[in-house]
Amino acid sequence: MNMEKTEIKIDGRDYVLKDSIKPLTMAKKGTQRYVIARTYSAGVFAGWLVSKKGKEVVLSQARRLWSWQGASSLSQLAVDGTSKPSECKFPVEVPKVELTEVIELLDVSEKARLSIASVKVWQS
Repeated sequence: MNMEKTEIKIDGRDYVLKDSIKPLTMAKKGTQRYVIARTYSAGVFAGWLVSKKGKEVVLSQARRLWSWQGASSLSQLAVDGTSKPSECKFPVEVPKVELTEVIELLDVSEKARLSIASVKVWQS
């Protein structure tokens, strides 16, 4: 049994030892990265990055992230996913989307990718 300490308390605050933290695994499909892309006016999308040229991005197997709960920001959604998938509104996945005016591109962890994929398709 491993009894190695991974936390320490200093002045009443708990700290985690750096070497006890596992590195974040980013989602990859071959050489493609799974990303969240925020555009200037078309909204936010999650999908596999096919290409990027300047502000133009092509994603495959992409979903528009219309509304989300269970993550305080896109950054948290990219790292942790959503803790409230039933409250998110992500429409159907499209085979390909070409986005112009991409202003933010976030790498998504495997954990977050699976969380995004678990959200039921929102439709009216």
